[in-house]
Amino acid sequence: MSHAATGQPKTRDDAWEMVCRHVQERGLRRHMLAVSTAMADYARRLGQDEAYWATVGLLHDFDWEIHPDLDRHPIAGAALLRAEGWDEETIRVILSHYTEGTGVERTKPIDFALLACDEITGLVIAATLVKSSRNIADVSVDTIRKKWKDKRFAAGVDRDDVIAYTADFSRECFGGGLELWTHIAHVLQAMQANAAELELDGRLSA
Repeated sequence: MSHAATGQPKTRDDAWEMVCRHVQERGLRRHMLAVSTAMADYARRLGQDEAYWATVGLLHDFDWEIHPDLDRHPIAGAALLRAEGWDEETIRVILSHYTEGTGVERTKPIDFALLACDEITGLVIAATLVKSSRNIADVSVDTIRKKWKDKRFAAGVDRDDVIAYTADFSRECFGGGLELWTHIAHVLQAMQANAAELELDGRLSA
């Protein structure tokens, strides 16, 4: 399936090449890999294009290191994507994850999934990295519940936003049947299955 109007469609490998070129900070790369992992999992659950959802998840914050403020991200990033030959649908999805700044509304399942997976992965990563093992296998939903209650922990993860974005995703894609902690469990399980790529398999404990 082609996602580009002309030429060869871009792939997850192309997205990773963009990330590696524009992002040097290891944690930001891990964040995008985590969102990609969660997006692929939800694409499977929803019968969507898994490779494409994974690609969008990986690419969504590629410009944050060079445009580290919401006056420029992701709007300035969209221009770079166009210059690199990315298709307008991919650019639209990425712009929709900051509707307040871009004016691009979320309308499709992939739009709601991206925002629902974005911030919560940060809490899962943070909960892993405070473990002495640095191994996501040692993280449970109960672990995250405890960290969730401590607003000082991973303070950059806005709990109210996570609740709202999960509710939107639930309404649009699950008929209102996706509960917050079920969503968090799905994201955690997907990330646990991809622990090696995320470097959350204990290697950082040394």
